[in-house]
Amino acid sequence: MLVSSIEEGSLSAAARQLRIPVATLTRNVNDLEALVGTKLLVRTTRKLTLTDAGAEYVASAKRILEQVDEQERRAAGEFSTPRGELVITTPVQVARLRVLPVINQFLAMYPEIRIRLLQSDRNIDLVDSHADVAIRIGRLRDSSLVATRVGTLRVVVVASQDLLDRCGEPKTPEELCGFPCVVFDSPNLSPWRFRRPDTEEIFNVADVPRLLVSSPDAALDAAIDGIGATLLLEHDVGAAVNAGQVRIILQAFEVEPIPVHLIHLSRHQMPAKLRRFIDFAVPKLREMLGEFGHVPSS
Repeated sequence: MLVSSIEEGSLSAAARQLRIPVATLTRNVNDLEALVGTKLLVRTTRKLTLTDAGAEYVASAKRILEQVDEQERRAAGEFSTPRGELVITTPVQVARLRVLPVINQFLAMYPEIRIRLLQSDRNIDLVDSHADVAIRIGRLRDSSLVATRVGTLRVVVVASQDLLDRCGEPKTPEELCGFPCVVFDSPNLSPWRFRRPDTEEIFNVADVPRLLVSSPDAALDAAIDGIGATLLLEHDVGAAVNAGQVRIILQAFEVEPIPVHLIHLSRHQMPAKLRRFIDFAVPKLREMLGEFGHVPSS
């Protein structure tokens, strides 16, 4: 119950998740603190904070719960037979364009596996979300994760021909300052980064956007309508570029294509459902992403 309280962020939220009264949960936490003889939680009106003793206790409790969960899955046959729930986290647009087709094919092959797909453009922690596998765009920082590269994606600036006819085509990234721009608020794409072709220097271009949006679809639609130029991953704009609705500009200043990985937590033995998904998904994703990440010669 202490672990649930921390994961949910409040006693009331944890009580809802556990489906017990808040008073019961509060009493149980108080009883636990009395049992161990020290304070584990600092409770305020806004949030719960662990004491040093509480943080150590929760870390140990999580390890024990993970071991219990693994033994339960082992007893249920998940390590020998592909069955049970598989939790996958992926960026929203990547899920729609690339991952869902793979998932649909995979589910058709394995009727005893269920999939819960968590879609977010923010990196979701695999441990906190109890996720089995994730698709990540960008450089990886956590060395404890097992990562398999499945492709790369260019970061491109696109604009409609109508906008370029009205405002002129920027020849350098600096000319975007004062140019109408639509910004997709994404950790992988903000701020707008460019590379000088002569020195390889990486630099940022920042300006007040004419339109700030929270999805690549919205940014692309606005660019097609001539509201402004926008910077997106190439697979987000590929269809629109091929249809002539927008075109890529400032190609010579693009940064290196960014990697796409399939990642999972390091485990001594992997459940069959996870192993089967990785073996199935990696070649499929590599095939689907194979057309991207290549900068055409000038």
